[in-house]
Amino acid sequence: MTLKSLINVALFFIVCSASAQNMQEGFTYLETGKYKQAETFFNTILKDYPNNKTARLCYGRAIGLNGQPEAAYTLFTDLLADYPNDFEVKLNYGESLLWNSNFTDAKVYYQGLVNEDPKSFAALLGFANTLSNLKEYEAALTMVINALEVSPGNPNALVSKKYIYLGYAYQNQQAQNYDKAELLLTKNLELFGDDKDTLLNLANLYLIWNKLDSAKIMYNRLAEQPEHKIIALNGLALVEHLNGKEKKALELSTEAYKSLTTTTDSNITQQTTERYAQALIWNKKFKAATTLIDTLNTEHSNENWALALRATLNIYKSNFKESLKDYNTILANDSTSFDGNLGKANVLKALGYYDDAYTSAENTLKFYDNQKDAVNFISKLDHSFAPVLESSASHTYDNGDNKAFAFSNAVEFPLSTKFKLLGNYNYRTTSNTVTDVSANSNNLSLGLGYQLLPSITFKGTAGITAAKAESTDYTQLLTDISFNIKSFKRQTLDIGYKRQVESFNAELLDQELVQNNFYANYNLSTNFNLGWFTQLMYTSQNDGNKRNLLFTSLYYNLLPKPALKVGVNYQHITFKEQVPTIYFSPEKFNVYEVFMNVIKNEDSSKPKSWFYNLTAAYGYQFIEDDEKQSTYRFQGAFGYKFSERSLLNVYGTHSNIASATAAGFTFTEVGLRFKWQFMK
Repeated sequence: MTLKSLINVALFFIVCSASAQNMQEGFTYLETGKYKQAETFFNTILKDYPNNKTARLCYGRAIGLNGQPEAAYTLFTDLLADYPNDFEVKLNYGESLLWNSNFTDAKVYYQGLVNEDPKSFAALLGFANTLSNLKEYEAALTMVINALEVSPGNPNALVSKKYIYLGYAYQNQQAQNYDKAELLLTKNLELFGDDKDTLLNLANLYLIWNKLDSAKIMYNRLAEQPEHKIIALNGLALVEHLNGKEKKALELSTEAYKSLTTTTDSNITQQTTERYAQALIWNKKFKAATTLIDTLNTEHSNENWALALRATLNIYKSNFKESLKDYNTILANDSTSFDGNLGKANVLKALGYYDDAYTSAENTLKFYDNQKDAVNFISKLDHSFAPVLESSASHTYDNGDNKAFAFSNAVEFPLSTKFKLLGNYNYRTTSNTVTDVSANSNNLSLGLGYQLLPSITFKGTAGITAAKAESTDYTQLLTDISFNIKSFKRQTLDIGYKRQVESFNAELLDQELVQNNFYANYNLSTNFNLGWFTQLMYTSQNDGNKRNLLFTSLYYNLLPKPALKVGVNYQHITFKEQVPTIYFSPEKFNVYEVFMNVIKNEDSSKPKSWFYNLTAAYGYQFIEDDEKQSTYRFQGAFGYKFSERSLLNVYGTHSNIASATAAGFTFTEVGLRFKWQFMK
């Protein structure tokens, strides 16, 4: 934060004759901020007395403070030439340097003035303001303290001191020295009470620092001042949004919006309207938000703040291409726009244009140095393209006395935003304690992933499995090829082919049962919390059998944070041939179940926090024409995110749904998983 304008110091008048008394009216204009009238008044004086120093000084101040800094600088330069040793003239010349934002020269000049007269209040305060504009806050603070020693309690110096503290705190905030920034702002509150600017800056610091409860306290303190209550409500609404309490955010924002009147400051009206529109969007009240935002874009055609609201609405509705148009318009209006640059980066990322997203985020940092949101965006994008190792170990067992232990490692090594190398190794050993049959397998595969188009990604791996079973040892080819397609809004389609060897238990591994799976997965999400997932799979096996599988799930999202959804699942399986003595292969098999799922996603979890994924399902299965059987399924994962680069979780599954072995069984798996970004 920089000082928006130089704080006016005490006027320097030389009142030394009757002529000075004749200029009292002009002095009053200057003292009361009526600079246009002062300009006219002293211009008239100068027509009769062109060499009157006092009139020249006052005229220079009048035009300088009335938006003509260059003309004032010229006038004071001439005065300085006429009166090179006049300290009063020197002070006004120094101030004209500040009016013209010539802070570097002003610093040198004011240093000379302070050396000439260390007790000059005007010189000390001018020097403090100069240093503040140069963001040399430590030195500025020293100068303003010196000024206040010369003139204790001077209101102009106190105002300067306040803004120096604010600027110094902001500088530390940008450098992420949050403790120092908090100390400076707290000191400002001690000096100036519940000052609005300081409370807002402190609340903003806490928001960035993710100390939401502290931010809430600051906004509530501000709300105690009736004239600033609307601003405070806007801030409180944002805090509730960041806490995931969207209904409360809308309630507060609605209160602020309804408090607006025709006499409300236009800036506050705009800020409040923006927050209200955002709160509608957060609560997915898209119809009301669309009506309001369309009206705003009609009334404020081509204004960036209204365009940004429409762009945000379209992001939430997944209309990314429409959002991109608005961000491009914003940047055409103002290439330095924060909303335009970072908003465009987010949209480009969602559309799969990752290189362009990087460029747009980096543009944001060119104009907003070290801005936290932009830095975090780039950091998250970096993490998504960093080499990752995922390791897991698991133990499974069922009521058929089958046991298995498995260990796997998977590596993704991106070489660019479009291309990555893939590797996977899996070891599994399985046995049956009753039949005393055992087997093990080693799977190794390598492959690549490539983004063919922003909406289409290819993944392909190939490898071998080497199995040692009870009656035979063998090797088989493994393949997994898929295309991920996102051509339509809120819809994804995966189509692929996977060749694998059935390894559920030792008996099946001994059969050398090779499966060729052709599959398609389709997922649809909506703006009204309903979702639908469907999988179709056709399997051709090397024993001549064929399987058809349909799985479909219709679900509803009840809560966003943590995500809570409920739904119904249906699964249908048929086999061409029934070979029940070898593996479970009914002519028809149907499962119906209801489920509930609660998730705190590991990707969105912050470092040094817990995450989880819990699912419970209950239903019925129908095998051939047999009587229905009740089914249940419990799945869970619970983990800890150590940093952005590593996490660890335990997971487990327990179910009695029929599988590759038989009906009427229970199956349990427990495991440990570690994910590590091993390179930046």
